[in-house]
Amino acid sequence: MIRRKNKNYNELVKYITDNQERLYKFAYTYVKNQQEALDIVQESIYKALSSINTLKNIDYMKSWLYKIIINTSINHIRKTKRVIVIDELNDKYECKEDDLDSNIDLYEAIDKLDENQKTIVVLRYFEDMKIEDIAKTIDCNISTVKSRLYSALDKLKIIMNEGV
Repeated sequence: MIRRKNKNYNELVKYITDNQERLYKFAYTYVKNQQEALDIVQESIYKALSSINTLKNIDYMKSWLYKIIINTSINHIRKTKRVIVIDELNDKYECKEDDLDSNIDLYEAIDKLDENQKTIVVLRYFEDMKIEDIAKTIDCNISTVKSRLYSALDKLKIIMNEGV
């Protein structure tokens, strides 16, 4: 048992180290604030490392970690109870002005989705997760994920066309 825990712990540390920028960007999609996103990632990593023994199958580590980040982000938003405004993107992860202008409408549209739809869209298109992995991450069946995804995409089309 201890050997498995150490192996899982080491694999989690490696995954976190290799994907720290992605984890930050994922948290940022929720709070749109550099410092708050960093705090969420830090808190999520602490929770994951301290409860690694609850992870029964290492194959689900990514989904498990993302679920922790989702829950930590939502709890943070509920605690702060403030309107989330799109800030400038973090200087550390610079992008060209043209890229920001072309994507700002998409980010604003995604923020108009409800939390379930937003989570699914971000996991699917920004984190390249498979539908099955998303279902495991958010604890619902595959058909629910698909219907929420298609509904979210329809809603995004409407929102984006209103801005044109």
